[in-house]
Amino acid sequence: MNDIRRTILWVIFGFSMVLLWDKWQLHNGNKATFFPSTTEAAAPAPAANASGAAGAASVPSSSSTPVAATAGAAAVPGQQAPAAVPAAPAARERVQVTTDVYRLTFDSEGGSLTHAELLKHADMADKARNFLLLDESAQRVYVAQTGLIGGNFPTHKTPMTVVPGPRELKDGQDELSIRFESPDLGGLKLAKTWTIKRGVYDIAVKHEVVNTGTAAVSPQLYFQLVRDGNKPPGESSFYSTFTGPAVYTEAKKYQKIEFKDIENGKVDIPKDSPNGYVAMVQHYFATAWLLADGTQRELFTRKVDTNLYSVGMLTSLGAIEPGATKTVDARLFAGPQVETMMEKLYPGLELVKDYGWLTILSKPLYWLLDQLHKLLNNWGWSIVALVLLLKIAFYWLNAKAYASMAKMKAINPKIMEMRERLKDKPQQMQQEMMRIYREEKVNPMGGCFPIMIQIPVFIALYWVLLSSVEMRNAPWIGWIHDLSAPDPFFILPLLMTLSSLLQTALNPAPPDPMQAKMMWFMPLIFSVMFFFFPAGLVLYWLTNNILSIAQQWLINTRMGVPPQFNLPSFK
Repeated sequence: MNDIRRTILWVIFGFSMVLLWDKWQLHNGNKATFFPSTTEAAAPAPAANASGAAGAASVPSSSSTPVAATAGAAAVPGQQAPAAVPAAPAARERVQVTTDVYRLTFDSEGGSLTHAELLKHADMADKARNFLLLDESAQRVYVAQTGLIGGNFPTHKTPMTVVPGPRELKDGQDELSIRFESPDLGGLKLAKTWTIKRGVYDIAVKHEVVNTGTAAVSPQLYFQLVRDGNKPPGESSFYSTFTGPAVYTEAKKYQKIEFKDIENGKVDIPKDSPNGYVAMVQHYFATAWLLADGTQRELFTRKVDTNLYSVGMLTSLGAIEPGATKTVDARLFAGPQVETMMEKLYPGLELVKDYGWLTILSKPLYWLLDQLHKLLNNWGWSIVALVLLLKIAFYWLNAKAYASMAKMKAINPKIMEMRERLKDKPQQMQQEMMRIYREEKVNPMGGCFPIMIQIPVFIALYWVLLSSVEMRNAPWIGWIHDLSAPDPFFILPLLMTLSSLLQTALNPAPPDPMQAKMMWFMPLIFSVMFFFFPAGLVLYWLTNNILSIAQQWLINTRMGVPPQFNLPSFK
């Protein structure tokens, strides 16, 4: 029964690692390694170039079919072709705005945000450069657009006038605004004002719609994020998590949307909702359009062009009488997935930091990790402290497991002698084994259940460390300058491997030779993955191993079972 117990433990550990790996692959948008689905993901096509995106970006409508925009104005289904756009108020401009956290570029064509550089976050490939979130270039397309539909109204393709004003947030200033004004189109003028505040990643966007005509009109205002279907540049597929659109409503909660589902028309999201947001998500960062709760909105996704997709929402402005103005306030979040920050911006926005099915455990673990960081001011030591606290919390469960293992180890010589003596009498061997267990008051399964209870907690912590942008470019000690990247000298993975082998050596050797070999091969096999894992994850596993070895050693010594090393034999 002792070898059965060890086998069960290794099966649990092995199956947990298999599920973890498979979940990671699916979460990354890759094909599952062990449990593949029947639907294969299409290979991403090259991103459209900037000029192609500008010409092809569709204007949302109540129709489910995306309609390409013409070079001068957006085509709207169910209406006649729009009249020619009046001469542009000014030449097309790219206006750059700089604050303490952003370097932004706006396009006077539609007043769209086409470039967002995060000044507080370095690029992973080149630490000397800032991280680029939004971009419209020959290499990639990722932009935020708004406009009006329901007539020949201003859209994100309409040339606009940029109102002169400051373009840099000076010391002592708390906010900076940039305003775009459209010409009169279809009896409406649209003024769009972007306001960026110091130290925050949500940008206020005010839309003022003025009826300049002689009859009431009822336009709709759209907000959309347009992005190519490629993985973020420079991101290894081994580390990347989900990349793509997401929507949130109170009715259906958080829903991730695969690009291939948009391609195949398999998106199932609420059509109308009085709340919620639309987002584009990637590892560590996200963008999202936010409207006030109570504002009715229609959610949509579209394939805009080859390998170009949009997610957005429409809101009706109601009837606007001649000479009247209707104002709609929105916010664009564009920044890092800092959970505590996103929770304050909008209900459910923190869910773009996706923990999967273990969210109920991951959220309190992240909160505790964040509190420890406030005390220690180092994410590496915060990870060590969190694992230590978890080991303390589970001390009595671990103590029971290790005590059971120590008892099994103490009677193992008696079991081995009995198995050898009765090897030709299996029924009698089983009866004798159960008698020994009863007399010694040993439960052969006593070490399994306490460990099984802890497995979800440590898997949840794994997802916390994998998903937290705080680990990105965060140093620990010495040679570890980035907890989200692999150890450059493989020191932590090597220590992790040695600690796993030491744990195996401290356990009594199984009587079955094949099982004894597997007990040594499995730690080696699983340790290979840790050479490619981020340093923060390896640090967490290494700390857990070291504390487990220390506790096992202490309990064995107290129970009079001196620790001894059972080295492998591969004869």
